[in-house]
Amino acid sequence: MAKKVMSKSELLERREEIIAEYRKPVRKSAKRRTLTKKERKVLGIGRNEGKATLRHLRMNAFKVNALIKQVKGKTLEEAYAVLLYTPHGAAQPLTKLLKSAEANAVNNNGLNAEDLYVAELYAMQGPTLKRIRARAKGQATWILKRTCHVHVVLKEKEQEV
Repeated sequence: MAKKVMSKSELLERREEIIAEYRKPVRKSAKRRTLTKKERKVLGIGRNEGKATLRHLRMNAFKVNALIKQVKGKTLEEAYAVLLYTPHGAAQPLTKLLKSAEANAVNNNGLNAEDLYVAELYAMQGPTLKRIRARAKGQATWILKRTCHVHVVLKEKEQEV
């Protein structure tokens, strides 16, 4: 069954309706129709944010999430300050990830770097690398090398009038 892609004129006619439906909160069990890349571009969805992803970070996601809790929701300058003065192994990769997301927001979407804040930041478990370790009596066991994927979304904070 093929997915119906709306034409540009049809998208522009129903723009407000589609955006309202897209932004409406939905439970996880009830899936809504996902928009194609062309449809998101015509509607202008995702133009107020900068995204970046760090894949296969050689650290457990549980440990990375402990540091992420301190950074999420803060402005970009505060997030950099927290990561700079935190003695945690994940601080340097997270700093590089935030700088990449900031560059994406500024260069691709034309956003102002002073108005950005960390809207979403989370780490998910990645593939586990297995190594063999020699043990007594000619046996062997696995050594599990955990990895994680870290995703960040920077958004522009709303200006108060």
